Amino acid sequence: MTPGNRHSLRRGAAQAGAALLTAMLTVAMVASLAAGALWQQWRSVEIEGAERARVQSLWLLTGALDWARLILREDARSGGADYLAEPWAVPLEEARLSTFLAADKKSAPDDDASASQTFLSGLITDLQSRLNVANLVDTGGKVSEPTLKAFAKLFEMLGLPPGELLVLVDNLRLAMDLNPENAAARQAPLAPQRVDQLLWLGLSQRSLAVLRPYITLLPTRTPVNLNTASATVLSACIPSLDMAQAQRLVNQRQASHFRTLAEVTAQLGQTAVPLNEAQHSVNSRFFEVQGRLRLDLAIVEERSVVQRDGLDVKTLWRDRGTSPPQAAALQ
Repeated sequence: MTPGNRHSLRRGAAQAGAALLTAMLTVAMVASLAAGALWQQWRSVEIEGAERARVQSLWLLTGALDWARLILREDARSGGADYLAEPWAVPLEEARLSTFLAADKKSAPDDDASASQTFLSGLITDLQSRLNVANLVDTGGKVSEPTLKAFAKLFEMLGLPPGELLVLVDNLRLAMDLNPENAAARQAPLAPQRVDQLLWLGLSQRSLAVLRPYITLLPTRTPVNLNTASATVLSACIPSLDMAQAQRLVNQRQASHFRTLAEVTAQLGQTAVPLNEAQHSVNSRFFEVQGRLRLDLAIVEERSVVQRDGLDVKTLWRDRGTSPPQAAALQ
């Protein structure tokens, strides 16, 4: 083979190698672009699906809230005391959404298939079954002694430090001071709107977790409903009542609820401190509506506080949260 032929072969091999490398780079670039386009399409589909699920859950939970408001309105129409054997107090166990739509003959098959994978549950809680933190401060900005004694007794029963209660009361009094000059001079904290925000006023995380089942924070002063309060709350709000007596009172009302405060006084006996209508009641105006929607592996939970005045049931606030699919799968 002559030197010219060898040079030609080497040049041909180099050109073939360059062409192969160019082809490989082209394939890699096309694969990368295709993968990027596929990922973008998948991301768009996931975003659209998540947005559709969000809108659907919003409408479903809104419908559940309207249903709860209707139940409370019908309960008000019937009148009488509020107690735990009424329809509003019966929790809605998790059920398929399709069971609520079974009577709807106009629903499309696709809608039925989607509804069969959606589960709804809910609960209405009487917020006046708890001690209202807003009762600690009277309208004139003074500390309410009866309410302070009730909270002090509650702190003692739960084993919480009494110093936190004093700090809470002082900060709450400053936060509820309606005089802007005084609030600015004293650098008062913001007035809390939710129970979680009581951390601003000096409660520790541990104390708040322990107190949560027994306290609430409402926009106005409210009495405790003796038909729905727990034994712990009954013992705290009635000074002469110990836990054993409070539990007996709970057992007695299960057989027959209290229609008036006079009936409660008769059950307590002559040694009991007279009940005060400003602190005790057998009716309620404020309720918490909890809704839980399970859609595939996602869980959406909503808490709403409603106020009932006669037949008018209005929503004060709504709070919604979503559990990730991994957490939902473990439940």
